[in-house]
Amino acid sequence: MAGHGDDVETVGPVRRALDLLYLGSGIAAGAFLVAIFAIMMVMSVGRQFALNIPAGDDFASWCMAAMAFLGLAHTFKRGEMIRVGLLLERLHGRTKQVAEIVALGIATAFILYFTRHALQMTYDSWRFNDVAQGVVALPLWIPQLGFAGGLVILSVALIDEMVNVIGGNRPSYEKGSPDETPEEFVERISQGGGG
Repeated sequence: MAGHGDDVETVGPVRRALDLLYLGSGIAAGAFLVAIFAIMMVMSVGRQFALNIPAGDDFASWCMAAMAFLGLAHTFKRGEMIRVGLLLERLHGRTKQVAEIVALGIATAFILYFTRHALQMTYDSWRFNDVAQGVVALPLWIPQLGFAGGLVILSVALIDEMVNVIGGNRPSYEKGSPDETPEEFVERISQGGGG
């Protein structure tokens, strides 16, 4: 995944590291999805054989939170996150670039604020030795790492994207031709063209 339209040979070590971070985060999210499936199947089939996973519902919910938050950065960078681009799709040139930077700046500010509080909550759980109230008294900071870590990686992805757009590059999450209208995009997809 070279990113930003660069050839693999011309991509620097920082770009490679960031792309690997986003990919690793996406793979981790997928692993948590598989873990949810495994837990739910063992719990469902296990009932037939009097087999039970202690706090299985808790583990499934912790995996779900980790999956959702760890998948955010990868989803964002691949252009698969739902974005409302009604205004941006109508802009072109420098005006579009400025609007993208403003939108990314607002999103980054909100996510950084959210990330700061998620990290503080995780740190407080560790500091005060908070444990889950279920059957398994697991320290709460452990499942909270997926939530906080996913937000940290999303913050990095947003800052990365803002720097990319400020540098005059096309956003990596933008698909299709830069001059393609929404109608042309729908037509291309309906014809079997890539997203």
